[in-house]
Amino acid sequence: MTVLAISPNEEDHLFLTNIFSHTNWQLRAARTWHDALGMLGRQRVPVLVCERQLLDATWKEVLAGLSHLAERPILIVASRLADEAFWAEALNLGAYDVLMKPFDATEVFRVVSLAWLSWKNERERQADRQLVAGDLARAAG
Repeated sequence: MTVLAISPNEEDHLFLTNIFSHTNWQLRAARTWHDALGMLGRQRVPVLVCERQLLDATWKEVLAGLSHLAERPILIVASRLADEAFWAEALNLGAYDVLMKPFDATEVFRVVSLAWLSWKNERERQADRQLVAGDLARAAG
């Protein structure tokens, strides 16, 4: 299982690496959205943790870019400025959750784990729908 963290801050990458070093999760790190896109093209990534403002994109641009991927990761936005208005905006636009910075290890692990379960459950629902559609097509033909 892979988490991709997009942040220009080395301390974020180090902190997240430390959190996930005690789990079966693999952390991949990118400093820019451009770098992250390259990784997303090569590897299955269920969960993406993205800084609110990157060097080359905003979290909204990342969210829009994810919608073009065949297997869309779940987006979690990280921000030092995460008031209720920002949290509501992020969820309403399609982010899974917002993580406050500085990170709390327990909260990061909880949110990422729940995001992964949501991603996994959606893949299972898609597979079930494809099976039903195939059965219906065979029955009709």
